[in-house]
Amino acid sequence: MSEQTARVVAIDGPAGSGKSTISKLVAQRLGFDMLDTGAMYRAVTFAVLDAGGDIADAEGATVAAERADIMLGPTVVTIDGTDVTAAIRGVEVSGAVSVVAAHSGVRRRLVELQREWLSQHREGVVEGRDIGTVVFPEAALKIFLTASPDVRARRRAGDGVLDVDAAAANIAERDRIDSTRDDSPLIEAEDAVVVDTSDLTIDQVVDLIVAVAKERL
Repeated sequence: MSEQTARVVAIDGPAGSGKSTISKLVAQRLGFDMLDTGAMYRAVTFAVLDAGGDIADAEGATVAAERADIMLGPTVVTIDGTDVTAAIRGVEVSGAVSVVAAHSGVRRRLVELQREWLSQHREGVVEGRDIGTVVFPEAALKIFLTASPDVRARRRAGDGVLDVDAAAANIAERDRIDSTRDDSPLIEAEDAVVVDTSDLTIDQVVDLIVAVAKERL
């Protein structure tokens, strides 16, 4: 394990598994900063859509990723100085982000930024879909969160953006794209601790992860 990744908690999992909420709480309990890499991909997707670009255009999406000035604060996400916190969680971005995130050039650029983030922070909770397998494969602790499709759909619908049926369809399509893309597909790292959150409360999941983290870090 490298010195750089000795204090990294990598939290991966599919849409609706609870990554963002749980990662924030785990980071608070450990006194770490948290990086939401999904917000980075959503921000690039917003930039492509806002410019009237084609989300299937790999070259255009890569240029957007390379040019974008993405800033992730504790509660605010900006791109090129514009607050996009709410916009990146909307229906349009949610329906397009997996397509944009599948482009190798986009992934390459954002992985660079994610590694730069760690070099500046030296420790942290990093959540996404390829953190434990690609971004930080030597992370001290790798967590893979999952939940049943029904539970994930209800959670996503609870965000108020989609109804349950629309959320289920969105999640199924994102799962298909994320798990079958050629570059960094969504898979469990071999040494990940798999946590099924379907029947657990948020506090129970956070307690479990924090307990393991304190043993590993």
